[in-house]
Amino acid sequence: MLIHPQIDPVALQLGPLAVHWYGLTYLAAFGLFYWLGTRRLGHLPFKNLSQWQKRDIEDILFLGFYKPAYYLANPLEVFAVWQGGMSFHGGMLGVIAAMLWFAFSRKRPFLQVMDLVAPCVPTGLAAGRVGNFINGELWGRVADPSLPWSMLFRGAGDAPRHPSQIYQFLMEGLLLFVLLWLYARKPRQQGQVAAAFLFGYGVFRFVAEYFREPDAHLGLLSLGMSMGQWLCVPMILGGAVLWLWCDRRAA
Repeated sequence: MLIHPQIDPVALQLGPLAVHWYGLTYLAAFGLFYWLGTRRLGHLPFKNLSQWQKRDIEDILFLGFYKPAYYLANPLEVFAVWQGGMSFHGGMLGVIAAMLWFAFSRKRPFLQVMDLVAPCVPTGLAAGRVGNFINGELWGRVADPSLPWSMLFRGAGDAPRHPSQIYQFLMEGLLLFVLLWLYARKPRQQGQVAAAFLFGYGVFRFVAEYFREPDAHLGLLSLGMSMGQWLCVPMILGGAVLWLWCDRRAA
């Protein structure tokens, strides 16, 4: 059994300035998104579409910031990583709404925008799970003490638990990125890359939820499934339906 190292959430302290690890993981997520997004512009169909430029990646990334109007009024606070990190506004639904606005304002097909963005997202999810592990939060369910990597988290009692943050880092972060990036490298019907993300994330998150401690105020719901698993069901079904619809529409 391992013991969580209880890492100081402050990565660097310079007088009154405290740089948090969680803020740094968000900066890493933004940097990876921009780097991968510019590489996506070299893939089909984007490399044959002159309207797609690096500036579009910057604008899409900006839409991922929390409270964009606030940061327009206070631009220097974009770099305030000492405040403990930043949050995305509205989660995935907020991102979808922002991409709808981007597609409408730039006169781009919505599914084409989502195909560009989808393979660049998992590395950001992976960075977020690193932040969760450093903070010792969102730990897993109780594990068999004989499990070599079972871990004791302070604040979670005396029972060893699954390091579910690491499971999610590996599955919905790194593994999903590799599979989606390779899948997106070859020509696909418009919308199928986005559909593959929905399906893949839903499956990996559904599996990870078997090892993650359910929310204390919810517990397990019908059929012994957590809220996270129930929310994955429409993602998996939606991804499959969207993929088939895109394929049949093209035919």
